[in-house]
Amino acid sequence: MLARHVPLLGGAAGATASARAGRSGVTRLGGLLAGMGAGTAGQALTAIGLGHLVGQDRFTVLDELVTYIAGTGDDLDSGAARDAACDVLDEVFGDADSWEELDQVSVDRDQLGAILERFLALYVYNRVPVVAERLSRLTDPVAMRKADQEMRDIIADLVAIEVPADPLSVDWAGTQGRTIAETAIASAYELLSALEDQER
Repeated sequence: MLARHVPLLGGAAGATASARAGRSGVTRLGGLLAGMGAGTAGQALTAIGLGHLVGQDRFTVLDELVTYIAGTGDDLDSGAARDAACDVLDEVFGDADSWEELDQVSVDRDQLGAILERFLALYVYNRVPVVAERLSRLTDPVAMRKADQEMRDIIADLVAIEVPADPLSVDWAGTQGRTIAETAIASAYELLSALEDQER
């Protein structure tokens, strides 16, 4: 399924070109995380233009952050990015619920790269057509969960984001951030496309 879904998106080049929500998601999430690594969550939110969220509860903060990172979800691409952003932000903020707890969450250099890779892997997985429909054909729930996890693991293994030695200093909204996002997405789809070649 993974090997064959890339051609449905127009091949590696087409899949990369149409991954608009993924590219912007990586850069915006990178900017947020870099801000949280260099200062507090409140300072990071203010720096990306979301200062009005300072002092708000977990639901309000994460809901607006998902939209900021991934868009409104009014198409399949944005929807895939929103689902990925939801999962990643839940992991980043953990059990933090009140604003005081949210504001204490920090991200270090190693975590930043790992979180971006997690977002991108989930985004690519969410773009695979008819995943749920195909998996639903497996009548054994254990086999269904195993197949689903195997697909997630394969994609995660193929995703690599090359960040500089100091990712906290990257201008994620600028050329450097966009280049990192574009390169990572192109590499992931090229590797997925190569899986199809191996099957022939």
